[in-house]
Amino acid sequence: MSDRKNLERVVPIGVLAEQTGVKVETIRYYEQVELLPPPERTEGNQRRYGRRHVERLAFIKHARDLGFSVDSIRTLLKLSDSPDLPCDQAHAISVAHLGEVRHKIARLRSLEKELERIAATCSGGVNACDCAIIEALADHSQCAHHQGGVADAWR
Repeated sequence: MSDRKNLERVVPIGVLAEQTGVKVETIRYYEQVELLPPPERTEGNQRRYGRRHVERLAFIKHARDLGFSVDSIRTLLKLSDSPDLPCDQAHAISVAHLGEVRHKIARLRSLEKELERIAATCSGGVNACDCAIIEALADHSQCAHHQGGVADAWR
């Protein structure tokens, strides 16, 4: 071990989890799928993480918070590790993800309208057997965005 490495502050997985807000199980998963490099181990085989792990985990966490997939993050990390490469691939990944996010937003807006419509059909105060919301949920064809469902498969 070099002197520099000996001087680097290393922390156990629990401290890393606490410092970064990432669960211990998630950190282990990121190691397993090779987003995080393997940490040093003590003689007792306990993991010890250094600054590069903290920085990389922060990158991963930020990317996950933005909704990037593990595969996309893997590619983005490879690009980050090779700063001389052009960022075309990073741009393509982010543009594709933006398209997915916009699609989800449109779907959520449609869902919001449908829930508003269903909620407006019920004023409450009736028995569940007469509830318009329960009826609408039982009969998916009443939904404005009906796309077939489990019950339709049996018809």
